[in-house]
Amino acid sequence: MHVIAGLGNPGKKYEKTRHNMGFLVLDEFAAKHGIRVSKIRHKALTGEGMVNGEKVLLVKPQTYMNLSGESLREVMSYYDVPIENLIVIYDDLDLATGDLRIRKKGSSGSHNGMKSVIYQLQDDGFPRIRIGIGSSGGDDWKDYVTGPVSGKEAEILAETIKKAADSIDCILTDGMDIAMNRFNTGKKKDPEDEGND
Repeated sequence: MHVIAGLGNPGKKYEKTRHNMGFLVLDEFAAKHGIRVSKIRHKALTGEGMVNGEKVLLVKPQTYMNLSGESLREVMSYYDVPIENLIVIYDDLDLATGDLRIRKKGSSGSHNGMKSVIYQLQDDGFPRIRIGIGSSGGDDWKDYVTGPVSGKEAEILAETIKKAADSIDCILTDGMDIAMNRFNTGKKKDPEDEGND
């Protein structure tokens, strides 16, 4: 079984914000495969299904971003899933808007949700899919990440959300290496790339 977790903040206020890219990708993937993510357990909204012959558990922690790890610790412990079978999807300020970056493992960077996940799991050896939301350009980063997306930025991110959902399928069927080669975008060298290929 694979656990696929999208990070975000619950509630209508945060629905279409930059910080909810993980939720939005998970929603896209769930819709694509006819999986309802509606059962409340382990401090999360969850949904189970079969994808390409593989059982998957989709997880949207409802703890608010900074405590996301509490939910995932419960899930991973309850299902006794190997760490490499966890895929976490989240937004990233350090990547240009619309860039997509898949990695086998790595640090949390500046992302508080990922800091919580790694702290609670005591392990950073799980795959992750990062959605670039661009930098705040000097504005307060908290206001920026929880701000709404519109116009051209919304179009770019909508396309990236679809690609990210497709990349999950690729990971499940073809493996991480092929998914990274096929879906990773962005020209700048990313510090997280070091030693993670």
